Amino acid sequence: MVNYLKKSILVSALLVAFFTFFIALLVNIGSQALMEVINNVIVALILLLVIIALGIFFDIIGTAATAAALPPFNARAAKKVFGASQAVKITKNAGTVANYCNDVIGDIAGTLSGAIGAGIVFNLSNMFSITNIVLIGAMMTSLIAALTVGGKAIGKYIAIENANSIILKVAIVLAWWENISGIELFKTRR
Repeated sequence: MVNYLKKSILVSALLVAFFTFFIALLVNIGSQALMEVINNVIVALILLLVIIALGIFFDIIGTAATAAALPPFNARAAKKVFGASQAVKITKNAGTVANYCNDVIGDIAGTLSGAIGAGIVFNLSNMFSITNIVLIGAMMTSLIAALTVGGKAIGKYIAIENANSIILKVAIVLAWWENISGIELFKTRR
């Protein structure tokens, strides 16, 4: 049984790594293409802030999934409340949800924000004919790190304090998605 679990965890980790590679590649190519087309520092800064905000948003969801309590969702699911069965699935699969939301999406957002930050520094150095870009690069890296870490710190507090309501809202969106697309995110209950 232990060997099966080890193989299962290894296969799961390899699948996560595989999909993360391609998701990051696609999103990075898309954002770089957008940066080249836009070539505007203000728009690039807005894109940077959106990517940081998405990383924080998904970190909140992942943290809330691990902090949510299952019994209230079971009670709502028994009463057939819309989204409650999805909330049960999210809570029962909290480890997987946290892995994808906090780690996969968080790491992709971190990588993309660094790449966009580098593009902004490059554009600023060209706009203002700056030859020494080390200070600007260090300031951009520090700004990205401060916004990301500070935002996630606030987000974790919000997620822990409001875990059940956050997960219910996410579950309602997920239920809506499943009704429209017919695709279930979590097919089996554990």
